[in-house]
Amino acid sequence: MTYLNRQAGTCEIVTTAPRLKELAAHLCRHRELAVDLEMDSLHHYWEKVCLIQVSTRSESWLIDPLALKDLSPLAAPLGNPAILIVMHGADYDIRSMHRDFGIEVKSLFDTMIAARFLGIAEFGLAALLRARFGIELDKKYQKADWSRRPLTPEMCAYATADTANLLPLYDQLRGELAEKGRLTWQEEECSLVCRARVNEKEGPLFLFCKGAGKLKGRSLAALEELLRYRDRQARALDRPPFKVMSAETLLEAAEKKPRSLCELSDIKGMTPKQLHRHGQALLAAVTAALELPEERLPRFPRIRREDPSEGAKERLKRLKSWRERSSAALRLEPGVVSPNWLLEAVADMNPASPADLDGIAGMREWQKGLCGRELIEVLEADGK
Repeated sequence: MTYLNRQAGTCEIVTTAPRLKELAAHLCRHRELAVDLEMDSLHHYWEKVCLIQVSTRSESWLIDPLALKDLSPLAAPLGNPAILIVMHGADYDIRSMHRDFGIEVKSLFDTMIAARFLGIAEFGLAALLRARFGIELDKKYQKADWSRRPLTPEMCAYATADTANLLPLYDQLRGELAEKGRLTWQEEECSLVCRARVNEKEGPLFLFCKGAGKLKGRSLAALEELLRYRDRQARALDRPPFKVMSAETLLEAAEKKPRSLCELSDIKGMTPKQLHRHGQALLAAVTAALELPEERLPRFPRIRREDPSEGAKERLKRLKSWRERSSAALRLEPGVVSPNWLLEAVADMNPASPADLDGIAGMREWQKGLCGRELIEVLEADGK
């Protein structure tokens, strides 16, 4: 099956195993490939990869994982260290390919990371293609349900546009990074992204609910019961939990603990339809939390961190001042040069030499080379 794309020409949709095998062999003969994925996380409980877009400098393909039982032929080109895979904002796509197909990427150039290392404020793909090539991406299908078939020509065109111009963009960004001496930064960051993996959620559901940390005791128990109910409903309906009921609504319900449908109807975000469909079950969840024995009430885990000493506080203040000056000179966002957690770790450790920075987990080699000596000088000045 093919469709006509204005930017990429005729684009093939790969739906059979023999054709995928042929395509994989063809891709193995290229030095670089542009890749992107489309998923259905906004529409289904269990997210899955629904489309894989691949472009060379002259051709594009759409690979349909829903029509293919075995994607393993793609492991050869995508996992070949000699073939550069160009992606934009690759972290989640890398995780998803490994989760769904066991496919790993060994050589990556992430154009979003490159843009940030160049100090580009608008580093989204649409903004970059607009600024660099005058190309306007139609984001109409950004939130589409990519699990639906058949794909419309418009959806195919949208999907192909995300990779059709990635390699020319890569050429420009790579050249500019080389001019600034920042290619090694890019290589280190992309190497780390290649190792990203999906982690299974473990523990109570409230651990993954924004805002749950402010609740205690019976309110936290109520939230957990409400979240469990929502999760069961989401599974049964095959819908994302947030489309069953918002977390904000459940948080308020957990705090107020309504005992009647009338009280429940006063909860912000509770619609008449939700009240009719879920009202009694939500009240039962709250009741279960209210009847829970005191000794079984949950507690939100806190990372116990010693209060920083006055010396550490002063060192952190100096380090942040240094970061402002340094990032301005480099024309980079402060968080790119050194995120807060890194400055806090340096302030706590109070290293005496650049070699001591090796003891800070997560600090990049490029950061040590760029500012390791300056960090020590800032700390030395603090001690004088």
